[in-house]
Amino acid sequence: MNPATREYIRQKFAAYYAHAPVFVPPSLLQREWGFISFDESRVPMRRHMAFQSREELASYVRVTVPRHMYFSTAYYELPSAPTMNDKIWSGADLIFDLDADHIVQKVSYDTMLARVKDETLKLVDMLTDELGFSTKSMSLVFSGGRGYHIHVRDLEIREWGSPERRELVDYVCGIGIDPGVMLSAHAGAGGGWPARYRDSLREELQRIHDMGEKDGIKYLASLKGVGKESARSLVEGMDTLTGSLDDLSSAAPLMKNNALRAIIGEDYEPLRHLILSKAALTDEPVTTDIKRLIRAPRSLHGGSGFRVTELASVADLERFDPLVDAVVDFGGDMVSVECPFPLTMPMSGQTYTIKKGKNRVPDEMAVFLCCRGIGELTGSGA
Repeated sequence: MNPATREYIRQKFAAYYAHAPVFVPPSLLQREWGFISFDESRVPMRRHMAFQSREELASYVRVTVPRHMYFSTAYYELPSAPTMNDKIWSGADLIFDLDADHIVQKVSYDTMLARVKDETLKLVDMLTDELGFSTKSMSLVFSGGRGYHIHVRDLEIREWGSPERRELVDYVCGIGIDPGVMLSAHAGAGGGWPARYRDSLREELQRIHDMGEKDGIKYLASLKGVGKESARSLVEGMDTLTGSLDDLSSAAPLMKNNALRAIIGEDYEPLRHLILSKAALTDEPVTTDIKRLIRAPRSLHGGSGFRVTELASVADLERFDPLVDAVVDFGGDMVSVECPFPLTMPMSGQTYTIKKGKNRVPDEMAVFLCCRGIGELTGSGA
């Protein structure tokens, strides 16, 4: 990023922070804050900071104009202490971070955001329908970049350590699933992972069945530890097995089949991928970290220029459109930006066709392109 581009973005952020209300989390006095500056000569992040009031925080943000702004998910007795041990940890919110890096690769920005939204909806359903969390204890935030954060502020879990949080994230991510438990005769009736596992197995068996008898036997016999007779037995009994996965007592003899054992084994990739497709692919280290810094709602994301946006309620997620609802009106002036490659990008209800080379675009698109590192400022004005 050249100096003119960096200064352009900083000025747009400064204009935003001059008027935008700052976000103040519950228990402000117990939160640590961290900031990343536009000045690359400074330390990467200034942290171990605390504020006594909304006004003090707002004044600091207006004066310093941060590129990125974070607060601690943890509660501390002395949040501004210079070392983590000196802060005296007294609990932490439960955080789930759904980021495109862990979910989808090499797609357009708008497609990526839609995919991450689907994963977030899936996770919300797991947390509420299967794990008993109330949406009243949840705060749902668009990160301003590539995903969503779910904050769970529940006193009953505030003092959970990393091991307890690890168990929870293992559940939603489908880690450590035991096929024997999933396929026990009584397991599938109540939904949850037993039902998801059986659905995945049914899909994989159907895929093999659709190969036809000859190719299905050949495929199964190619698996490690599977002979031709085991493969033939499974293929011939496929209809019985797929029809009885919710009551396996009638298919008990088939469960001893080496071909089926290979399919449900931990090294069998096709079934594992189907299972993962039914998991909620949250970023595991974020949830288990009890001293994490997380982006502050209403701040601007320095990698996109979008507003980190807290939704009014979890129910608003389905109709939330980050390419409309998180876009900041920076004034609408037309700006000249040079891009190294062409792209198409929807924003604020319009679709922009960006060509390689110089483009005249409104401020909000220019800020996005420059923040993303795919545009450099070349001029402004009408």
